[in-house]
Amino acid sequence: MKIEPFGVEQWMNAWETRCELNLAETCVHSLTIGELLEIAGRTGTLEEELAGLPLTYGPITGSERLRGLVAGLHERRTAENVLICHGTIGANQLVYQALVGPGDKVVSITPTYQQHTAIPEALGAELVELQLRPEDGWLPDLDRLREAMAGGARLLTFTNPNNPTGSLMPPEMLDEIVAIAREADAWILSDEVYRGAEPGPSVADLYEKGIATGGMSKIFGLAGLRLGWIVAPTEILRLAELHRDYSTISVGRVDDHLASLALEHRQALIDRARRVTRGRRAQMADWIEATPRVGWVPPQAGTVALITYPGETPSRPLAERLLAETGVLLTPGSVMGVEGTLRVGYAQPEEVMTEGLARLGPVLSAL
Repeated sequence: MKIEPFGVEQWMNAWETRCELNLAETCVHSLTIGELLEIAGRTGTLEEELAGLPLTYGPITGSERLRGLVAGLHERRTAENVLICHGTIGANQLVYQALVGPGDKVVSITPTYQQHTAIPEALGAELVELQLRPEDGWLPDLDRLREAMAGGARLLTFTNPNNPTGSLMPPEMLDEIVAIAREADAWILSDEVYRGAEPGPSVADLYEKGIATGGMSKIFGLAGLRLGWIVAPTEILRLAELHRDYSTISVGRVDDHLASLALEHRQALIDRARRVTRGRRAQMADWIEATPRVGWVPPQAGTVALITYPGETPSRPLAERLLAETGVLLTPGSVMGVEGTLRVGYAQPEEVMTEGLARLGPVLSAL
């Protein structure tokens, strides 16, 4: 299967270990195993818990314990509607492999994570992009969406909260989007990896053909577990399993155990994420106001935002210049289809944000 290079991942691979301050990172700053155990009230017990854990494949679909906990993140789903996968990225790929083939029409709301355009195209689908606009608050125009869905769409796909803009579809908008998809008899794939710190429904709870993917990385701050999931009707999970047999088979049992431990204490992790994201968004807002000629549409959820800058310098050479001059890593908007912007991952430790923004301000203002 031929596929386009993954722009944002190639950028991160090249630079994220070669910067002083990483404001391209998209997770709530990561927990250590010790911090997770402290939150769970299990300090000093991990060795004992793991000592008796057989390092076999374990349940291929994920442990009953973990699938039940993931279902608990939803209002109308049970463990039977959950398939544990190798990260949200693995979950998304399996959904496309299960649902999309040559000639199928896929409508993707963009900008988005590149999986949601590149994979359906590589599978031979007819890709229709519905471009979000800053003047709409980076939210979809529903009339334009109806036009895009006309003519037999197989799948509508989007990230919600949106990556890279941080917009969040209001519940009433999601209801209308579901109605549009239902009229077209289309599936919806909602990548909800940034969901959780702010209230909002899941597509999997709203629509009989709704599929939600998510994982432990962004809001939970546990990207190193490499664990995600699909929440969907069982017919989709069975199709996804057929494809997974050829790739990852199961997730690791230690990852399953630690993810279960985390989700058993999910409210503490969500509260942590909420404190971090709301505090840093306020910090970003103050910086935007104090930094001449730099702007944004304030994000409503998640951990990322797009900022605009003066002048006409393409975003990639600008991001490289900023890294060279300040040691601060941002993501060029061009690798996510939004030239003239830079993506900031703002859910970093306060001291990293303070120092990083202080270094960036004078250079951006002087462009």
